[in-house]
Amino acid sequence: MGKEDCCSTQLIDANGEFNFKGLQNFVSSVKLSRCGLSYAVVAIMGPQSSGKSTLLNHLFYTNFREMDAFRGRNQTTKGIWIANAVGIEPLTIVMDLEGTDGRERGEDDTTFEKQSALFALAVADVVLINMWCHDIGREQAANRPLLKTVFQVMMRLFSPRKTTLLFVIRDKTKTPLEYLEPILREDIQKIWDAVRKPHAHKDTQLSEFFNVEVTALPSYEEKEEQFKDQVAQLRQLFFHSISPGGLAGDRRGVVPASGFSYSVQQIWEVIKENKDLDLPAHKVMVATVRCEEIANEKFSSLMINEDWLALEHEVKEDAVRNFGRRLSSILDNFLSEYDAESVFFEENVRSSKRQQFMSKALQLVHPAFVSQLGHLRVKSLQTFKSQLEQLLRRGEAFAASVRTCSESCITEFDKGCSDAAIRHANWDASKFRDKLIRDIEAHVSSVRNDKLSELKAIYEKQITTALAEPVQSLFDVGGSETWASIRKLLKRETDVAISCFCPALSGFELDQDAFDRMMQSLKDYARSVVEKIAREEAGKVLMQMKDRFNTVFSHDSDSIPRLWTGKEDIKSITLEARSESLKFLSIVAAIRLDEKSDRIESILFSRLLEGKISISSRNSDIADSCDPLASSSWEEVSPENTLLTPVQCLSLWRQFMAETEYIVSQAISAQYSIDWKKVSVLFLSQRYSELFFKLWIFCPILSVRSSVHAYFNDMTG
Repeated sequence: MGKEDCCSTQLIDANGEFNFKGLQNFVSSVKLSRCGLSYAVVAIMGPQSSGKSTLLNHLFYTNFREMDAFRGRNQTTKGIWIANAVGIEPLTIVMDLEGTDGRERGEDDTTFEKQSALFALAVADVVLINMWCHDIGREQAANRPLLKTVFQVMMRLFSPRKTTLLFVIRDKTKTPLEYLEPILREDIQKIWDAVRKPHAHKDTQLSEFFNVEVTALPSYEEKEEQFKDQVAQLRQLFFHSISPGGLAGDRRGVVPASGFSYSVQQIWEVIKENKDLDLPAHKVMVATVRCEEIANEKFSSLMINEDWLALEHEVKEDAVRNFGRRLSSILDNFLSEYDAESVFFEENVRSSKRQQFMSKALQLVHPAFVSQLGHLRVKSLQTFKSQLEQLLRRGEAFAASVRTCSESCITEFDKGCSDAAIRHANWDASKFRDKLIRDIEAHVSSVRNDKLSELKAIYEKQITTALAEPVQSLFDVGGSETWASIRKLLKRETDVAISCFCPALSGFELDQDAFDRMMQSLKDYARSVVEKIAREEAGKVLMQMKDRFNTVFSHDSDSIPRLWTGKEDIKSITLEARSESLKFLSIVAAIRLDEKSDRIESILFSRLLEGKISISSRNSDIADSCDPLASSSWEEVSPENTLLTPVQCLSLWRQFMAETEYIVSQAISAQYSIDWKKVSVLFLSQRYSELFFKLWIFCPILSVRSSVHAYFNDMTG
């Protein structure tokens, strides 16, 4: 889409005639009637030759006629023009108003410009107020009487529709926007407060009628690229401007799109009939112009004053001693000069322009004041950090040290703020003081956390040392009282650590909640040490089970290695060894630090040892939902305390049985070893088949049968 798609149309001509037919063609071209309530209207007002059309063309890709700077500053836009904002969603109608203060209409003929401004605020959802940066704070600036009239008539003719006033400050100077905006908003509020209101709106706030927004743009002629970049950013605000949170998101009383043409025509007719508009007195106008000239001259001189520039340079580098006294003296000199040159002008205007000069002067010097307080804050914070570190190194209590250092540094900062204050402004240093306090609190919090972490780490190390090896030893023994012993050990060592930890925390003067959290944290850590060891044991349970089995199976009660002589009861020994292994499995199946009873051991013994689960069973063998080992959880044990689920225990047991079966077989083989020479004698006295049959029957172990079979094969060739 190009600028030709904007369909620009003159809505009202220079004589105030409404172009209804042109409006109808425009509405048809942009298909406005289809929009329902989903459309927006944006207008612009401001002084003649202030770049309104140029701004709109860059902002909305319209093609309003712009002033040719090389042909002089004259009226470009006559009447009111409208166009479609190209590429903006939803459909947005842009209104370009004839500039105010135009010499073409004459000094006293301001009726049309006031009427057109009223029309813009009555119809538009967003009105751009185009104004020069140097007009901010001026009592008789071009937009000031106009806004006053607008406020009066808006309340008389319309119910509040929440129009957004977007003040666009043109040719912005070096003064930051954050200093210009409060002055502008204050001027707008003063105009509103001064307007006589009907009884129904006597206490109505400005915010009920208008949203006020402020932005600033650099000079188009001097900084064209920067101007275009910032206008492109401003353009983004008009996308979805009527959505909640948008530029006109809380507008009210929107006319449906199908009735837009008739509505705006009637509004214009009403406004044309209202011609009772006042002009400022000639005397006031002359005083306004001359006093403003004097004020501007003094301000220009202040900007290049050597004393001021020297002070400004010094405060950029570091805090300046006697800052407030030096700056007050500079301002007093320029105020005295202004008073002397403006003494014969109308008092109200003279006083107003004096305030305007003072306001601009304070805006100029305020950044230096901010720098001064910034340096004071930084120095105070650095002093606090240094003093606190020294006290803590000497072993002083933390909380007491913080109080001592804080009081000293804040007192010193307050003294510096008093030195920086000037007589002409009641600048509030509380934000800097609050920032200093927040910075101190943040540093205190950081140091406190570090110190508490260091202290806690010491006692955590002590707990780890006290628990790790003893708990590991208890697991190695693996008896029926393992968890009871662990609980007793955990409680004893935790109590010892806490009894030492409490006095160490007293110097921090923690509140009860923080103190309780630290205590609980230490207790939780001690518990976590035990839990970690338990989980490690669970991770190597199969190896531990096999070690226990080998120890019990291969050694007698005196820990002497067994010799399989044929007199041993291998079945009983095997059962005892498996029982010890299964007991260890039940110990590490769950964490039992809460003294809650469970049936894990009885289930494992009844199901695995007494139930004789086969090592060759498949998962289908335990498909029965009633089988406790078919579950993924223990009834009495929470998931967080479960180390090995029933299914995992069953799987481990099968693996254990499979990997220990060979040891049992070897023992049986050794017990059934035969002196084959004696068998040979027996073979000579009995028939081969009878002996072989007996050996085969009474040697059920496969390895022994194989030996018998091989031997007799050798004997018989």
